[in-house]
Amino acid sequence: SMASVPDTVIECLAQQLHTENINNAIDLYHSGKQHRQHIAEIINIYGYTEFTAPRVAFSLTRWLYSLCWTGTSRPGVLFERCTGWLLSHKVLLPGYSLLERYIARLRGRVENKLWHSLSACIDETQTRYLLELLSVPPGSRYSLLDQLRTAPTKINSASLLKAITRLDSIRNLGIALPAITPVSDTRIAALARYAATAKTTALQRLPEKRKLATLVAFAYCMEATAQDDVLELLEALLRDLFNGAVQADKKNRQRTIKDLDQAAEILARACKILLNDKLPDTDIRDNIYSLIPEDRLANAVDNVISLIRPANNVYFNELDAKFRTVRRFLPELLSKIHFEGNASAKTLIDALVWLENNFKKKKTDNDAPREIINKPWQQHVIRNDDSIDFHAYTFCVLKELQTTLKKRDIYVTPSWRYADPRTGLIAGNEWEALRPIICRSLGLSSTPTATLSAIAAELDTTYRDVLNRLPENPAVRFSDASEKTELILSPLDAMEETPSLIALRQRVADMLPRVDLPELILEIDARTQFTRAFIHVSEQNSRVSDLNISLCAMLMAEACNTGPEPFIRNDIAALKRDRLTWTDSHYIRDETIRDANAILVSAQAGISLAGLWGGGEVASADGMRFVVPVRTVHAGPNPKYFGKGRGVTWYNLISDQYSGLNDIVVPGTLRDSLVILAVVLEQQTEKMPSQIMTDTGAYSDIIFGLFRLLGYRFCPRLADTGGARFWRTDPKADYGPFNSLSSHRLNFEKKVVPHWDDVLRLTASLKLGRLNVLSIMKTLQTGDRPTSLAQAIAEIGRADKTIHILTYLDDENKRRKTLQQLNRGEGRHAVARNVFHGKRGELRQAYRE
Repeated sequence: SMASVPDTVIECLAQQLHTENINNAIDLYHSGKQHRQHIAEIINIYGYTEFTAPRVAFSLTRWLYSLCWTGTSRPGVLFERCTGWLLSHKVLLPGYSLLERYIARLRGRVENKLWHSLSACIDETQTRYLLELLSVPPGSRYSLLDQLRTAPTKINSASLLKAITRLDSIRNLGIALPAITPVSDTRIAALARYAATAKTTALQRLPEKRKLATLVAFAYCMEATAQDDVLELLEALLRDLFNGAVQADKKNRQRTIKDLDQAAEILARACKILLNDKLPDTDIRDNIYSLIPEDRLANAVDNVISLIRPANNVYFNELDAKFRTVRRFLPELLSKIHFEGNASAKTLIDALVWLENNFKKKKTDNDAPREIINKPWQQHVIRNDDSIDFHAYTFCVLKELQTTLKKRDIYVTPSWRYADPRTGLIAGNEWEALRPIICRSLGLSSTPTATLSAIAAELDTTYRDVLNRLPENPAVRFSDASEKTELILSPLDAMEETPSLIALRQRVADMLPRVDLPELILEIDARTQFTRAFIHVSEQNSRVSDLNISLCAMLMAEACNTGPEPFIRNDIAALKRDRLTWTDSHYIRDETIRDANAILVSAQAGISLAGLWGGGEVASADGMRFVVPVRTVHAGPNPKYFGKGRGVTWYNLISDQYSGLNDIVVPGTLRDSLVILAVVLEQQTEKMPSQIMTDTGAYSDIIFGLFRLLGYRFCPRLADTGGARFWRTDPKADYGPFNSLSSHRLNFEKKVVPHWDDVLRLTASLKLGRLNVLSIMKTLQTGDRPTSLAQAIAEIGRADKTIHILTYLDDENKRRKTLQQLNRGEGRHAVARNVFHGKRGELRQAYRE
């Protein structure tokens, strides 16, 4: 357009065209000979090629076709990438509309081929079954498709059986894509996402090929989703089962505590006589029986034996009372879910197979795998005649299944959330090719010596630097009051606010306009156009009028937790109920919110005031908890935060420019250290923070190690420096008062060197986004049975943790910056809590988005 062309260029053109009409200069130029002459000169002098050249058309079409086939980029993104390709290959840019039509035509060809490829994978019977999904059975209000799309919400055996039946129904469709079908997973997932959210009537109106392809993609992807729902419900049911046994035992103990006290009192009196050394041994029994009758003493012994609990109690008696619940779902579960696992899970898988084969027998075989029976369960599982107690063995296996499933040592296929966490780990020739590139980009050596020596040298240097500055650091002191030297770090002094700061704060507050949240959201959209990131679920680029108003209304409804009711206006087309419902189901998704947030982060970074707060290199992660009062599988218990109910934790990452970079919602209160790496690595904004700050609960040795290997500096706030462990590599080094604290020695040679290549492969796979971060963290954080790889990463993490603790002690500015950044997150949470005011601030949502 004329507005985008500099005035000097237009004036120059007008002079060359010998015209005084500046406004028509561009039009005259395009229609005249001079335009064609300039094109010929550019081609001749600079070596450019015309867009219509056969070689260009073939190369560009092939490149763009593969791009559309393997991805789901929007037309605007494809336009930018095409422009970049043309410029890099020295091709003259065509007109805007010509390139736009070319991309639209090619996308149409790709979509037609995709629909044809998917619909060709099924036979006539499968076609009939898939089309029947769109019909409503007699006596029902919902179509078969709606029934399959509905995930379970209640945590009980009946709900689990329904979830297994749902999985079986999807499997019975028999949808399996042949290995030779060259359809990318991203394209199939996009079609399945549309089928999972669109109304049945909208699917019925689709062209036949597209309709079948959409249903095929839905059935293909839905098996993984349904299987995940079964396992998530199983985890919740087992958690309630074992936690319920603990609570039942506590209640039973409260009821029987008087009986135990009475029996203990009788035994105490008997033992007092027994311990009286003035009585001859021959008279002890008579003296006891004269005070306590023999039958009463025997009853007291029996009562104590029955009422006391071992230290490692497994609460079998309480669990056995719930065996009918297990009997209801376990046979069906074992017959429909095929578990796989790594080497450490082989014993469990053998035990599950034995249970499946013996569960319905009246008399079970006595050849159950016994390696799974740990010490606490032995007294309950193995009878005196060496036979197996089937009930006890079942609960023993289920307890191990609960633990192993949580660590992802056992997994299923297909699955999104319970798949093998090692899937995607770079290996073979691909790893050989990528190793030097990854090592260069992360600053690591392909052999362990150089990197580990540098870490050891940095640790030693940090010890000595901190030691040299210790006399000048009044905040750190050592106490020898007890047998063990204790490190004491004084808290930071509060920074006094100057009168000028107080006056400035008041002046700024007075200058802020008083606006409602809807007005604020609409103004931000007018400035940033962030609602352009919300694309229809069908990936089409057409938009209804005033869509931004509908989107802002629904975003406000979600943010305020009020639902759409307060925003419905029948006199405004963009705010009618049907329009808002349609907008919510077709535009607001995880990926569109992510893209819109990236626009807002970029806009925030362009504000000069935000640049004064920070450059985006620092970010902090913290969680915000919400009570979920409705019945749902996707919430977890924690009496400290949710009382007797359940809830979720919204874990989020905020930069030093006050912009939110990423977030994850987890059931209950999953340990922060499991989530923080995922929330950092999976953020997709232009900001790449290198220093990550958290509260104390988010750190572990493995987290320190992974962040170090991935090129981040992990800087948690230390609440208890006195209880922190200091590690060293040189046992003979003299670190003054730190000698008694740093008695733990790092052994890189034994724990890290033999596994260095595996450490690099895992780091590279995480960096390239090949692995499910949350699943791999559950695998590595294995508690009392860490793998060799986990031990190697933790050993590196211990060195980095010690460096962090030392610099945290040494640098008051670092401690204050950490606190300031965490306060930014707390401030954001305070605002969020006020905005999320509807429904008493509770998350009344039973489903998972």
